[in-house]
Amino acid sequence: MLKLNKTKIKQILDDRFKDDLHKNLSTIPKPHIFKDMNKAAIRIAKAIKNKEKIAVVGDYDVDGIVSSTIMSEFFANLGVSIKIKIPNRFSDGYGISEEIVKNLDADLIITVDNGIVAYEAANKCKELGIDLIISDHHTPSDTLPNAYAVINPKRDDCDFSKHINCEICGAQVAWWLCGAIKKELDIEYNMASFLDLLCIAIVADMMNLNDLNHILVRCGLKELNKLNRPAFVVLKEKYKKKFFDYESIPFLIAPLLNASGRMDDASISYRFLRAKTLDEARKILEVIEKLNQDRKEQERQSFEESIEFVSENDSVIIAYSKNWHKGILGIVAGRLAKQFNKPSFVFNIEENIAKGSARSVAELDILEVLNNVNDLLINFGGHKGAAGLSLDVSNLEEFKRRLNKLNFDENILDFCDTTNTLGELEFSEIDMELLDILGDFEPFGQGNEKPFFISKNVVINNLVLLNDKHLKCCFTQNNITLEAICFNCDFIPFEGDNVNIHFSLQKNYFKPSPTIQLNISNIYI
Repeated sequence: MLKLNKTKIKQILDDRFKDDLHKNLSTIPKPHIFKDMNKAAIRIAKAIKNKEKIAVVGDYDVDGIVSSTIMSEFFANLGVSIKIKIPNRFSDGYGISEEIVKNLDADLIITVDNGIVAYEAANKCKELGIDLIISDHHTPSDTLPNAYAVINPKRDDCDFSKHINCEICGAQVAWWLCGAIKKELDIEYNMASFLDLLCIAIVADMMNLNDLNHILVRCGLKELNKLNRPAFVVLKEKYKKKFFDYESIPFLIAPLLNASGRMDDASISYRFLRAKTLDEARKILEVIEKLNQDRKEQERQSFEESIEFVSENDSVIIAYSKNWHKGILGIVAGRLAKQFNKPSFVFNIEENIAKGSARSVAELDILEVLNNVNDLLINFGGHKGAAGLSLDVSNLEEFKRRLNKLNFDENILDFCDTTNTLGELEFSEIDMELLDILGDFEPFGQGNEKPFFISKNVVINNLVLLNDKHLKCCFTQNNITLEAICFNCDFIPFEGDNVNIHFSLQKNYFKPSPTIQLNISNIYI
């Protein structure tokens, strides 16, 4: 086990970012690095000047809701009225469609966080004389839709990857598009005002926190805590948050924003983010919370039923039912993938069609996996870690058989979630200086996992059991005593026991001034 000191810890964490091309906001490339960006901006500027009817079509997940919010707020602040359409998961399906195009009454349509495989919708736009601008981040097929402009960092002929060494979400593409419009119109606009929204979308859409993403989330959390939107004021008030940290996004904000699109209509969360007053935000939050409670119950029940489909002998998990709510399939697939460390596919069956969600593990590209069986699929799309797909029920068994025949690289499947153990750390090295060093590399999350440590031969004392499952205590090593918390503790030692501990470090803000706290993940003899 590697023995650690502050210098070694800083070196290890520095190495995580050695390939980053950008380490501060001032170095972020301009929008023109995207293929078709200038073409799109010129067309949109023309539409604004000519007072054409503009519509934006988003998506019903957090990334799509945030993308739509950014576009809506940007145009509103320019004094330009646009129509926002966020498809309903149940009545509209995913993304822009022919039906949506026919009902929009627009001269120009802009998609955000969708559209890269919207061939029929693009053709309908051509037929109706509507210019379509697609902004998306999902993986394109071999051919692009026949649109006026297609902005996507994953286009083969896009130079994005030469400038930025990370995958980005749909809201970031929409943000850059607004920046390009700003430049084309030659106006002043503070694009940093959207960083609070961007950091939520980046984290919620599970983008790796390196390069540009690390900067944007770090700066975005600062912007989020300025509470410039009534929605965030109300969230902080309702959940008694001293401040929003990284974990506030995946464990509080994102699930709430996702709930409306999963259970009802994503426009509810969009209206929450765009609320103009605290009273309006509070009323919408009540609706979202009820939907989220319903989502939790549906998820719990479906997950319990899905475990019956798990087999030790299978390299993938494929679960399906006629009774599962379509809005929670992705969550269930994600929980299965995390718990059993296997790519997971969860379907709801309706009229002999299995529609579902797929979730990957570690570095396995789920789209590459699906490409191996694309002849069995009606359609599929997404990105490396998550995808949506559908197939005929009669193909489910063959789908499962062929996926189980694939040989996954064991190195790729060497799953590491947040338990990224750097080495053995003596208590003598743990002080506020070390926490400040760790703070320089925050936020920790996907692709920049929170550092964990091991300390050996520590004595436990001052044990207090909270709610019969959470352990609050102190640990002493060589006359240095540190406070600790262990949530959902499986093993309760005795007072005075000499033990080894696995932990992360955090500042405890529940005292007049911050103190050091060990967040224990495991205690063992």
